[in-house]
Amino acid sequence: MQVIRLPGIHHDANSVLICDSGDGVLVDCGTSWYQLLVEERIRGQLPKNSEISNILLTSRRFNHCGASSYLSSAFDAEVLIHKSAVNCLSGGDHFSTWASRFNSDMPSTNATGIIDEHKIEIGKISIEGIHLPGHSIDSMGFFVESHDLLVSGSTIPSEKHVSRWDLPTGCLPDLADSIELLIDLDLNILITGFGEQIKGKNKIKSVLEKHRDFFDKCIDFENNERFADWEKPAQTVTFLTPKNWD
Repeated sequence: MQVIRLPGIHHDANSVLICDSGDGVLVDCGTSWYQLLVEERIRGQLPKNSEISNILLTSRRFNHCGASSYLSSAFDAEVLIHKSAVNCLSGGDHFSTWASRFNSDMPSTNATGIIDEHKIEIGKISIEGIHLPGHSIDSMGFFVESHDLLVSGSTIPSEKHVSRWDLPTGCLPDLADSIELLIDLDLNILITGFGEQIKGKNKIKSVLEKHRDFFDKCIDFENNERFADWEKPAQTVTFLTPKNWD
């Protein structure tokens, strides 16, 4: 198995190529702004004689899925997303995808709906879709159990940034529960939505527990005064950078 992280350009989330025995999938693809460049990068990194069969989306957010329609046509690949977001993508919804905050249209995208525990077989490995609601109602992680590896999308934006739950369809208690689920997976490799991947079971557990504890504290807060000393995120950012959040 080969796993190749393509760092996101500007606002874009990371894209991840997972390939085995000539078959491959792409997890997330960024906005439509850089789709030609993303295609070029994929073709440059795709192992010889390999093809992309599916584009797997971790959420409906524009910086994760905006290029999926174009790349689906370019690679003749089927787009898969949690079933709750299929109509949103097909209708080019610019609100809940957050494309409106990028001053962009959301390209109408044909996608197939999947649910929790959906399996995608490539080569000799199996990739499982794990439903992780909280950042968005349709948020998913993609888990390779044989390698203790998961691609998290914006559920875990990075080691030092925490996911937003204040965007359309977000839910703070669900987000805390999803982090608890990730802790139980006992991961060895965590490829986050933005920035570098995290390696090592102890390191990953520590990071996830820190994120979970932060969300638990937010649930216990009585009112929105807790946000007063937080730096307001840019409208195109899908994570938070609160002060002294640990």
